[in-house]
Amino acid sequence: MNVSRRDFLSCVVAAPVLTVASVGAEAAATPFAPAFQAPPVPEFVELGDILALAAAPTNALLAVIAVDRDGQVTLQLPRAEVGQGITTVGAQLVAEELDLPVERVTVELAPARPELLLNQMTGSSNSVRSLYDPVRWSAATVRARLLAAAGARLGLGVDRLRTEGGYVLGPGEQRLSYGELSAAAADPALFAVAAAPKPPALHRIIGRPQPRRDAEAIVTGRHTYTLDLPVPDALPTMVARPPTINGTVRAVDLARIRALPGVVDAAVIPSGVAICALTFGQALAAKQHAQVLWNPGTVDDQNDDSIRAVLRNTALPLVIPRLQDVVPGATTIDMEFDFAFAPHAPLEPNCAIADVRADRADIWGCFQSPILAKEVIAANLVQLPSCVHVHVMPGGGSFGRRLFFDGPLEAAQASKAMGRPVRLMWSRTDDLRHGRARPATFHRLRANTGGGRVLSYEHRIAAVETDFGHGLGEIFTAVAANFPFLGNMTFAQTTFMTSTSTPYEFGAVTYALNEAPLKMHTGSWRSVYSANTRLAEEVLTGEIARSLGEDPLAFRKRTAKSARARRALDEVERLSGWHRGAKPGSALGVSVHEEYRSVIACVVELDAADPDVPRVTKAYFAVDVGLAVNPLGLEAQVMGGLTDAIATVLTAGLHIDRGLPLEGSYSQYHFARQRHSPRVFEVSILNSGDKPCGAGELAVPVAAGAIATALIRATGRPFRRFPARSEVDFVPFPIRN
Repeated sequence: MNVSRRDFLSCVVAAPVLTVASVGAEAAATPFAPAFQAPPVPEFVELGDILALAAAPTNALLAVIAVDRDGQVTLQLPRAEVGQGITTVGAQLVAEELDLPVERVTVELAPARPELLLNQMTGSSNSVRSLYDPVRWSAATVRARLLAAAGARLGLGVDRLRTEGGYVLGPGEQRLSYGELSAAAADPALFAVAAAPKPPALHRIIGRPQPRRDAEAIVTGRHTYTLDLPVPDALPTMVARPPTINGTVRAVDLARIRALPGVVDAAVIPSGVAICALTFGQALAAKQHAQVLWNPGTVDDQNDDSIRAVLRNTALPLVIPRLQDVVPGATTIDMEFDFAFAPHAPLEPNCAIADVRADRADIWGCFQSPILAKEVIAANLVQLPSCVHVHVMPGGGSFGRRLFFDGPLEAAQASKAMGRPVRLMWSRTDDLRHGRARPATFHRLRANTGGGRVLSYEHRIAAVETDFGHGLGEIFTAVAANFPFLGNMTFAQTTFMTSTSTPYEFGAVTYALNEAPLKMHTGSWRSVYSANTRLAEEVLTGEIARSLGEDPLAFRKRTAKSARARRALDEVERLSGWHRGAKPGSALGVSVHEEYRSVIACVVELDAADPDVPRVTKAYFAVDVGLAVNPLGLEAQVMGGLTDAIATVLTAGLHIDRGLPLEGSYSQYHFARQRHSPRVFEVSILNSGDKPCGAGELAVPVAAGAIATALIRATGRPFRRFPARSEVDFVPFPIRN
């Protein structure tokens, strides 16, 4: 959403050193006037717009910046860092306005701050978009107050002063450090001229490649994650879990478990039996040997075949008839697709540390919705929310998984039940079998063509219900999302309709989503509905082009709705040398995608010399996110999206049997390895504005579409079920705790 200079004020927070936060003014008061045009809705109201609107009333104190007496500048960031690089971007924004080297800015993850209401959820590729203005305005206010304090001390007007490298510089040799000015700058009585962020023409850090601030620590093992924290007396804890999804404990002999080697204590919690031991190895052995009688789960009778049948029966009917049956010269193309469940499976498994006492609870973990976590955990512990302190830690990956906080909730429950701090970790098998996953989906598509153009396009999606129980990250919307029937459905339909659209002029276009209420552990997975939906659409688009006798890329350029999409397609055509074609046994695939107010195009070359082991060998992207604050970070996001697409299109999916995934480790869940990365990877960044748009999830749908179309062209096989290789080529681990 465009926010003018007048839309932001700033305030000085009461503090002994300079601390400033942004305050939304007009933006917070402006009513939202939705456009009631026909679909596609995202062309008028996009999901990120809705999230920005929801956050606007609490932009006050969103981004807090402090300058302490030794000159250290700290940004307290109310978002989760899960590998996307948001802390680096935050440091860039502050450093730009304060004329500091990026390394002089420390970024801390803010704890749960209930006063932000809907404004502390990390998701929907919205973090940079939502923080760009507030952080810059806060930093600009810091700069203005430092200049004012220096002017008062030196007896000079601020027009004779400038900032550089942590100092305010005056005529001649006069200079004062930010640290020695901090206390004076924090004085509310100080008069400071109105502040404004620098115009883009003066940017020296924004828009320039910046290495990750935490990269070296991560690759050398020095980065601090949740389980690295030295919380006193917090012993390793794991949970014995049911053999099916959502099963519960019927009976257990806790005394027998407590007698196992190394076990300190055991307790029943809602999700299973928590076991605390001296080491994680002892906790794991104890949970595997625990004898527990379980009540049934919610989907014990379901498997891959039965779920596919449910989804086919759930899909809504197509409305427009097959025109080729009634109109001379018309052609109709029908397609159907199946997609498997895809777990989030971040490298860091679900984990948390909890120390629950009678009058206070401290919970450490990675949270994408920390306010809701604080409120729900408080309710579970029967404590006031003000007594529960949720400390947000960096996460080793998420892809949507940390929107849910089941691990931290279990840690809090176990700590209360055992009366001691706990250091809880899920095993990899727990994470794959009882964690969250992108739901399985079924897609039915129809395109009618005539006179060399597409007359109508229909797309019907049936999905296992996606759990939006986290709402918008706080208790009221979460309660609304959990209302029977209409609650979750409303969130699902809103997310779908404000994020799903075609970039092509395809005549009369309709989308419809219907979800099957199978109570499985699902959640928003990187790009939510778009990856599967756009893959299916791109395969259909390729077939339309073939039926019309047109080049796949030229057809997409001819039918693209926007000039930005055509520009991106032109760029990947140039990068890839499209018209040179691919080497024998290989084929090129192309796709373009628009979402989060951004545009991205992709060409891949896929080698199918061995059609049973296809491999992406080259990948080219052109991406337009308005303004790329950190081009290096954007390139990394695109690479990550490509990796997710390679995995889920070619090899990675879950197999469900008797209500539980068979996969129990990375050796069984065939996610892409480094050897599957293309040897050639190029990204061209096409800046088209002075504000950033969404990027974090953007590359997954476009890469998935390009890979699928290349796969079909290279092998000549009409793939309609993904991942393309989906056999169970492993011996599943025993179904036990």
